[in-house]
Amino acid sequence: MAAESNGSDNIVLSIHDLLQQEIDDTQRELREIGLMLEQSQLEVKKLSERNATITMHLQQVESQIDELPVSEVKIAYEAALDAQQRLVGMRGQLEKLQSDQNHLDRYLGMLKRVKLSLDGEGNVGKRGGKVLGGGNYANAEMLIQAQETERQRLSRQMHDGPAQALSNFILQTEIAMRLFEVDQEKARAELTNLKGAASSTFQQVRDFIFDLRPMMLDDLGLAPTIKRYCNAFREKNSMDVVVSVTGNERRLEPYLEVMIFRSMQELLHNTVTQSQATQVKVQLDMGLQDIRLVVEDNGRGFDYEKVLLESKGLGIKVIRDRTEMLGGEFDIDSAIGQGSRISVIVPAVNLVE
Repeated sequence: MAAESNGSDNIVLSIHDLLQQEIDDTQRELREIGLMLEQSQLEVKKLSERNATITMHLQQVESQIDELPVSEVKIAYEAALDAQQRLVGMRGQLEKLQSDQNHLDRYLGMLKRVKLSLDGEGNVGKRGGKVLGGGNYANAEMLIQAQETERQRLSRQMHDGPAQALSNFILQTEIAMRLFEVDQEKARAELTNLKGAASSTFQQVRDFIFDLRPMMLDDLGLAPTIKRYCNAFREKNSMDVVVSVTGNERRLEPYLEVMIFRSMQELLHNTVTQSQATQVKVQLDMGLQDIRLVVEDNGRGFDYEKVLLESKGLGIKVIRDRTEMLGGEFDIDSAIGQGSRISVIVPAVNLVE
């Protein structure tokens, strides 16, 4: 028995140390990103000033385009295009760094809450003299795994979408530059196509940023963000999405707003990837005592117990465990071929201004 106890203590300390190491690594990454953000912000400022100067020069060239040699006009356009490309690229890098910073901030907050939860129970090996139950460690591992899974998904989407598009932009720009001296109409058409592709890619990047951390959530709160997200989800997936918000609309504590929004986001995502629904109802009731989120769809339904045993049920497991950690209730009413109705109820914690 003593050997078994020592083994359990060693496992507890090992997991606790790994959690602390992850916190330390994340804090280090945040410091590095903070430094890169400062440098990028300065670079964007410089490039903006340079771009404004070059744009003024280009306007002067255009006003005298009939009097100037083609080579001088070409140089002016190339300089303007180069300046714009550099500025757009740097702004994209700045937005990515800000997005990474926000993501790591949330990840660090989650790690600290998990660690505090473990420490608060006094179950941290030799320091507390107790051994933490395997279920709690499984929950902590699941939360961290869910974060990493989301990172991987977004990384793949960025690689397959905007990253590939940016590579094509470079090629299209080179083609347009070569066409400029040969056929200006074709060059103009190529630049028009490039502009359309850039606009589409910019929208994709904005969608990714919104998925990572909608700024509305910080600025306006939970209710407006859920309405906005449901409207965007309806347009993007051509799905009948009905959203209703009842009760006293107000600001909640940031961690609670994030938790409810992420739950809604995951459940909506499941209606497309898992349930194959055509109609979805999202209800948010902001009661005085409880906040209730209900997502109901007309999809193919599922066996709850079976889903929990499969990897694709990770999102639902995380929602359930986060809800229970906040002292709330998680309920699923679903059957094969009969759609599903998922409820998340958590105690209301209002933001103290």
